[in-house]
Amino acid sequence: MSVDFSNNHFELFDLPVAFHIDEVQLSDRFQSLQRELHPDRFASATASEKRWSMQAASLVNEAHQKLRNPLTRASYLLELNNISIDEETDTQMDPMFLMQQMELREAIGDAPDAADPFAALDKVRHSLSEGISSCAKKFADASVSSSWDSARVVVREWQFFDKLKREVKVIEARLDD
Repeated sequence: MSVDFSNNHFELFDLPVAFHIDEVQLSDRFQSLQRELHPDRFASATASEKRWSMQAASLVNEAHQKLRNPLTRASYLLELNNISIDEETDTQMDPMFLMQQMELREAIGDAPDAADPFAALDKVRHSLSEGISSCAKKFADASVSSSWDSARVVVREWQFFDKLKREVKVIEARLDD
């Protein structure tokens, strides 16, 4: 079997430990591992082999989920470099960034009452997409230079943008109903 539980997620998919990855290679290796670990291949196996295959399949699925999403991949890279994000306890953020977040939250809150709520949400979504793109670029630059403290700050900002993006989707779903 080609699943080694001691490998990090990048090694599991034969990828370099880096923010920019070959997404086709990730997908191809994921499909290959899925075939290799499919329950049908273990139908006549021992109980311990079946258990191993379930654990390996679970690891593969978790690793794939983390690596295919740029934000969770960035967070995982921080984890591999022993950098904690401290989401719950670290409340320090750049005041200008916090002001921007407050303005975005206000725009999201006001959107349902706008003359054209979908246009208002599109405007917010555009701002969020720009913020996310900026964070991805800043993280890539910081990770290449191993500036992990800077990369940590970027990931925390990126998480704010991502959360607001999810909130926009929820409001749109409500407006569609």
